[in-house]
Parts: sequence; structure tokens; C-alpha cells
Amino acid sequence: MTTSARMLRLLSLLQTHRYWPGAELSERLDVSPRTLRRDIDRLRELGYAVDAMRGVSGGYQLRAGGQLPPLLLEDEEAVAIAVGLRTAAAGAVSGMEETSVQALTKVTALMPPRLRRQLDALRTQTENFTWGGGPVVDAAVLTLLAQGCRDDEPLRFTYTAREAEPTERWVEPHRLVSLGRRWYLVAYDRDRQDWRSFRVDRIADARLFGGRFRPRDLPAEDALTFVQSGIRRMPQRYAVRVRVEAPVERVQQAVGHWGSVVADGAGCRLAMNVDDLQWPLMVLTQVGADFRIDGPPELADQVRRAAGTFSRAGGHPGGDR
Repeated sequence: MTTSARMLRLLSLLQTHRYWPGAELSERLDVSPRTLRRDIDRLRELGYAVDAMRGVSGGYQLRAGGQLPPLLLEDEEAVAIAVGLRTAAAGAVSGMEETSVQALTKVTALMPPRLRRQLDALRTQTENFTWGGGPVVDAAVLTLLAQGCRDDEPLRFTYTAREAEPTERWVEPHRLVSLGRRWYLVAYDRDRQDWRSFRVDRIADARLFGGRFRPRDLPAEDALTFVQSGIRRMPQRYAVRVRVEAPVERVQQAVGHWGSVVADGAGCRLAMNVDDLQWPLMVLTQVGADFRIDGPPELADQVRRAAGTFSRAGGHPGGDR
């Protein structure tokens, strides 16, 4: 590995955790402690604020400096990037939510205080919008939770489960998951001594507790699988059953993990258990094929209302706007 490639790798590692023991960094980079110190000095010369802790358990920490590291960004450009990442984190760009939160966490961690104040001012003076009617989640909360996941730092927050009173939670955050227009935090609940998934829109007063914890093994293949299995076990309000005149593959691609699709002649049958009928309506609209609703009646009412809205809108081309 060349010196330049090694320094980029070192910078990437420093950005993934709040604190790195020197011995662990040397092992990751396959270099001696002396070479590591020289590489750290080179990063400092480039403008990166790297703190060193001496002693047997000494290590390195990348902190926010007086200015952004040399990405050749003006202050306004840095704020614009953070605003764009917050918008993407809210779900405006499908498939980019989790990546946006990770990038936003890195950018804001290195922002000097004056730029953070500008970003907070923009957040408080702008409206949030979520695509498809999903719950609004503050990107600042997502960033805080992501920081806890990244740094293995415990979190405390108030959580209000469905039809329940608010409770105080003390957790070891593991991963954030974006699924079905909602955000979930997968974490180990210290008080309940078990793994849980928390809807982020139901989290309030989140704060980092300080210190670090040793990560535990998640009892699932990954965080996404853990959240999906928990959702399947929860009772849902509506049992949706629809006969769709389209191939199984086409319908399955639209519904994803949120429903089952089985072949039925030239078409297929779609089954979904949901709390919100907007979701199956969006799926059927995306498929764009004829269908017959077998249940529930509320979905048929929803379809009729949507059809009326589109029919009225399409009947007045060139009208007032």
C-alpha cells in the first residue's frame, strides 16, 4: 500500500469511530507505531485536527477543527451539502436514506460551531416533508442516534410505544434501519436485558450518555432482518388481499418484503398486513395493472377516493393553477 493510499485509509478509519487505540490502528494499517505517528503528523499538516492521547492505552481522535478539512469547500457549500443530506435522510431520495445519515454524521462532526449554528437555524425555519405520508423524523435526531451507533456510546431517550405511556430507555445502539417509509433504531435495552427495535419517530429527548460499551452479537443475520421479523410478529390493522393481473415478479418487485405474492393463473394474489392503507395503494399504482380487491372494504373505499381525485384532476387540462 502506498503512503497516499495508507493515509486515506487512516483518515477513513478515524472518521468511523470517535476514538482509536494506537495499537489497533497500527494493526489495521499493518504499520509500526512510528510510521503511524508520521502519518498522523502528515494529516495534521493537511489541516485535520487529530488529538493524541499518551500512555499505555493511548490512541488518536479526529475532532472538529476551526475549519473544515481540505475538501476545498466554502462555508456555504458545506452547509448546502448538509442540508441536502438531511433532505435525503428524510426519504426524498429512495434508497439513499441510510447512506445520507452516515454521511451527514461525518460532515456535522467536523463542522466548526459557527456552521453548525447556521445548519440548526435552517432546520428550525424550514418545513419537513416525508414522501408517501410517512412520519416526520428530525435529521438531527437521526444524526445523534447514528453517532451513538458509530461510537458504541450508550443512549438515553423517552420512548412512546403504540397505545402506551412514555417510558425512559437506556440502550446500547447497534444500527439505524430505513424500512417502509419509517426509521428504526436497533439497540440492546439494558433495563429489559434484550434486543429491541424502536421507531425513531416515537423517540424523544435523545441524548448520548457518555462512555463506551462492548458491542454484543445481534440475534439475527443483520439489523434489517431483525426489524422485519419484529414487524411480522406485530398485529396489523388491515389484512389486504388483492387479485392482480400481472406476473408474480412484477408485483413482488413493487411490494418488496412487505407482502407475499403467489401465482394465480395469468396473474397473482397479493397479501399484505398493514396499519396504513396508503402503502398497498402505492404498490398497486406502481404495478399499473388491473386488479380486484378481495378485502378489506376500507381499501376499496380508498381506491374509489383516489380514482375520483385523479379523474377530476385529469378532466380539466389547462385550468387554473
